[in-house]
Amino acid sequence: MSYWQEKNPQAGVACQKMVYLGNMTAQLYAVDADTGKPCENFGKNGVVDVNQWNKQNNKWPLSQLQPPTVIGDKLIVGWAGKDWEYEVESPGSLFALNARTGELEWEFKPIPEEEAGKTGTANIWTAMSYDPALGLLYIPVSSPSPNYWGGNRTNPIPLGTSTTALDINTGKVVWSRQWVHHDIWDYDINSAPTLMDITVNGKPVAALVQATKMGFLFTVDRRTGEDVWPIEERPVPKGEAKGEVYSPTQPFPTKPEPLLDQSKKPAIWKIADIVGFGQCSKMWDGLEYNGMYSPPGLKGNGVLAYPDSAGGVQWGGVAFDPVSQVAIVNTSHIVQMIKLWDREAYDKQPKESGNENGFYPQIGAPYGMSLVNAQNWAGMPCWAPPFGELVAINMQTGDVKWRRPMGAVQQWGWYMPPDMGSPTIGGPAVTAGGVVFIGASMDAKVRAYALDDGKELWSDIVMAPAVANPAVYEYKGKQYVAFVAGGNSIMKDQVGDQVVVYALPK
Repeated sequence: MSYWQEKNPQAGVACQKMVYLGNMTAQLYAVDADTGKPCENFGKNGVVDVNQWNKQNNKWPLSQLQPPTVIGDKLIVGWAGKDWEYEVESPGSLFALNARTGELEWEFKPIPEEEAGKTGTANIWTAMSYDPALGLLYIPVSSPSPNYWGGNRTNPIPLGTSTTALDINTGKVVWSRQWVHHDIWDYDINSAPTLMDITVNGKPVAALVQATKMGFLFTVDRRTGEDVWPIEERPVPKGEAKGEVYSPTQPFPTKPEPLLDQSKKPAIWKIADIVGFGQCSKMWDGLEYNGMYSPPGLKGNGVLAYPDSAGGVQWGGVAFDPVSQVAIVNTSHIVQMIKLWDREAYDKQPKESGNENGFYPQIGAPYGMSLVNAQNWAGMPCWAPPFGELVAINMQTGDVKWRRPMGAVQQWGWYMPPDMGSPTIGGPAVTAGGVVFIGASMDAKVRAYALDDGKELWSDIVMAPAVANPAVYEYKGKQYVAFVAGGNSIMKDQVGDQVVVYALPK
């Protein structure tokens, strides 16, 4: 949800304070924060139909997965679609609405007009960031469609899979950095960049750190988009899919170091291989891997994908302590198998699919695709733990300060050892007292860690994995931390409707 209010709210006047909530059918609601009654001057009787601007390649409603970003008297509204379903989809427009009325003030289109009829998405489905001193809105842009074949979009789409800075008043591009060229891995930028003021080589830097699915943290000057530490273009492999034009290079940051090692095949978990009677070893032998940017293939079991499509870092992004200049980020270590299927072969496959796992058609493209977790018959990961970590980075040097496994995997009702960690979705919050709060883990626990050394200080179990970032706030001199325990099927089939709040003693 999002909140807005007039600069000087008038007592007794309706909708001087407003709360906004969107839904998956593209309806954006506004209600009076004091009474809960609809704000009738917002849209039509308190509802704006965001889908009224969905005029090209309309395949689905522009779902309001994330709340609007409130900046002054503007609502910045992105949308979510349906990954992996079509070759040509709705292009990823971003809308600036009047916070009082819901009227459209400007629209931003990441896909060039001449390409929009051939592809789609490159949308902004996650949270955004804003610097009021610069008047710049920073948006994380996703990848164009379809996700695992790009023969329909061989002309440049420079804003796809990027962090882009827009003028808040006009929606015009001030600068942009593309983090994946011609993205065919669904490595869309999935979290709001973190704005931080840091000191590097004795000089103050107004920095922006963009976490990515690749497990990279790209660090640039948020005024210009220029490198803080060098970001290098390095050669990457090519594939054999027909019609495809592969980018010869991809950007690699030199600092901070990658949060997980994508340069070689992850080690096999010996216990899973034994339980699977060598199933993991055979799987690994049949999977091609030439680094993180191995193109999706058609042979055998396809290619080993590491990090996976859900991401080395998911939508929680990076937390930052401005005093110590330490950044905190949680990671997932998951291996998947990606394969392209020509249309005839795809049509013969079973069509079972889950969240980020299964068969998907890419309708209109010459290939469907499959994306399957690399597990043995018993459901055990074939890759060696840890499966997730919490990492602290000294942002003055770009060096890792500490890292530790986080969370616990649950298998057959039991918690696995804590040094194995857990895949994570959601992000951390850090307090001025040097405490890091985070949910995010498969075991449905919420935890506190010491910022200085990563020691676990506290934990509690909640209704389901808390995949939203915790909120820290103060009320009447007392400090609280709130978690929403909703769950997510990427983690496991456990959902909840719990908001749980903890307080520090006075």
